[in-house]
Amino acid sequence: MNDKAGVGPMKIYIVGIGMGNPATLTQQAIQIIADSDCLIGAQRMLDSFCDVNAARFTSCSAEKIAVYLAKHPDYRTVSVLMSGDVGFYSGAKRLCELLAGYDVECIAGISSVQYLCAKAKTSWDDAKLISMHGREQSLVTAVRHHAKVFALTGGKYQSVTELCAEFYAAGLGEVHVCVGERLSYPDEQLTYATAQECAKREFAPLSVMLVFNDNPIPLPLTHGLPDECFLRGDAPMTKLEVRTVSISALKLCHGDTVWDVGAGTGSVCVEIARILPDGKVFAVEKNPAALGLLHQNKASFGACNLHIVEGTAPAALANLPAPDAVFIGGSSGGLSDIIAAAMQKNPQVRIVATAITLETASAAMESFKRFQLSDTNIVQLSVARSKAVGGLHMMMGQNPVTIFSGGGRSNGQ
Repeated sequence: MNDKAGVGPMKIYIVGIGMGNPATLTQQAIQIIADSDCLIGAQRMLDSFCDVNAARFTSCSAEKIAVYLAKHPDYRTVSVLMSGDVGFYSGAKRLCELLAGYDVECIAGISSVQYLCAKAKTSWDDAKLISMHGREQSLVTAVRHHAKVFALTGGKYQSVTELCAEFYAAGLGEVHVCVGERLSYPDEQLTYATAQECAKREFAPLSVMLVFNDNPIPLPLTHGLPDECFLRGDAPMTKLEVRTVSISALKLCHGDTVWDVGAGTGSVCVEIARILPDGKVFAVEKNPAALGLLHQNKASFGACNLHIVEGTAPAALANLPAPDAVFIGGSSGGLSDIIAAAMQKNPQVRIVATAITLETASAAMESFKRFQLSDTNIVQLSVARSKAVGGLHMMMGQNPVTIFSGGGRSNGQ
């Protein structure tokens, strides 16, 4: 395709047409569309320009559009119509990549976030911007931590009604929501209500929403919650100092997928979920008592991006997405199999495992050697905590823990 690209004088414009109503187009966009000999876009977009005398190709697929243009080198001016603005969750990015050899120009349009915020008489430069349309991420987490969130809705289980029901279930039923339906059209509708009220109503597909939280919880900059913050019961728990060193050793990055195998009460996975709100954390645990505490600790911290998996590793890992990092706090003798399962899904996974007994430490050493994990590091952590004895304080030693870490991305992280 690129062999033909650039040979002829074809000029391709990727035009942001705003909300869909031609009245919201810029004068530049109107003129370009009028001068085009081919219009490409979704049918509803093409229908808005019936008066333009041009060939038409109905498609929203960047790949199909690129193939079509390669087969029609005789066009001189082509307008590819994109809803909203070409720089805001737009297909323009992918299309520009496929048309790298052509003369392509992007024409800005009015995005839904601009339009809705103007209607709501609020700014959008201080809003957290999210698209739930065909994407898997936690809008609840964003709303919990930000005073203002704008979201594109749509896709399976991502309607305004369902999203507001999730807010209510997470204790955020009183946040204020502004829902925009059919923006810019004559039957445009704006709804102002609480999330609890919106969860009982029906809204048009692909609506947009602003969510206002008067009491957002600041995002943590570091990990290191006191042990007393977690419900423990009789289940094992990775203590503060070991948890802090282990999470640092994971070398986490934004958007990472993390497994916590043998999660116990969830002190490690909860901390990771808090500092990685745009990531996914999977806690694997087989002990029924620990699972109960794990669910309670998840709810207590509102860790919506934490997913609890009941079962024994490695079998319980089979259906999990490929991990970027894995913490193994308990393996029940299956450490080698757990590492193998993780590396099968991602050969560059980062592994961190803790050992209290000499036997577990020996197994970890053997496993790390067998899988030839790069950048292997072994640290034995000995911690003493103060204890009041009468009017004095004594340092009481804790059990030493050996922390193994290795593997990771090719860039050294």
